Parts: sequence; structure tokens; C-alpha cells
Amino acid sequence: MPTPDFILSLRGKIGHELLWLAGVTGYIVNDRGEVLLGRRSDTGEWALVYGINEPGEQPADTVIREAKEETGVDVIVTDLVDVRSDNRVTTYANGDRTMYMDHLFLAHANPDGNTDPFVGDEESLSVGWFPLDALPSPLARSTVERMAIVDEYLRRAAAGNPRALFASALQ
Repeated sequence: MPTPDFILSLRGKIGHELLWLAGVTGYIVNDRGEVLLGRRSDTGEWALVYGINEPGEQPADTVIREAKEETGVDVIVTDLVDVRSDNRVTTYANGDRTMYMDHLFLAHANPDGNTDPFVGDEESLSVGWFPLDALPSPLARSTVERMAIVDEYLRRAAAGNPRALFASALQ
């Protein structure tokens, strides 16, 4: 789905001014340990599934919805990995400026649903499952960063510390 209607309505009032949004990223794996990636139509880069929370929508539900819309894959959200605010301003081709607070979730392909990815909307050029040692290129910078966060989270969880990670400038 392109720009959500609630954002278009806000943009009608504030123009291209900086808009703070809540978003989600889904690090989605299958039973072979492969990660689900999509090649974005706006940048040509490969990226994890991500999107913007609709008003009142639970962040985990946003992951489920975005995965289905973008890749056709049904997922089960299992872990909140990280919450952090991106300090970078994203400026889109039309001049809109945004910053995001991202909720990074770990999710698994639902074996009782569709696990075969397909391009589900105009946001993706291609989608697929990739082994971690054979990732496509180019990867989006945010995907590289978030994959490192998931790796750290999984290492900590394996050592008995499954708490979500949080960025803090005050700790």
C-alpha cells in the first residue's frame, strides 16, 4: 500500500513539514532459517518488511498486515526485539519529510498459512527467502542495521537474556 490515507490527510494540512510516525519492521524467518526480503520499487534496495502503523493498529498487527500486503506470506509475530527512534530525517522524492520510531519484531512464517512469497503490491519489485550467508545486494542501510540488532538479540536470548533491546541516550 502506498502512503496511508491518514498521512495524506495530514499532509494536506502541514505540507512537507517534518512528520513523526510510528513504524514497524518485521524480521521474518522460515523453518529453514531464511529471512524474508523484498526489493523496494522506490530505491531498488533489498529490505526487511516494514511499514507505518495505522491509527489504533497494534504494532504486531502492522507486521502481519505488511507482510501479507507486500509478500503474500502469513506470519506469526513472536518477539519484540527493539524499539528505537531514528534520528535521521527521511526526505521522499515529493519533498515529504519524516522521522520514525521503529518497533522491530521477530516473526515466523505461519506453517498453517501461505509461506510462498510473491509480489503483493507496487512497493516491491521482487520478494523471496534468503539464507543469511547469501543475502542479495544492495541491502538497505536500515536493513543491515536492523539485522545486526536481531543478531544481538538472538545471541542474548540464547544466553538466557531474552529482553528486548532499547536505545537510550540517558543510560
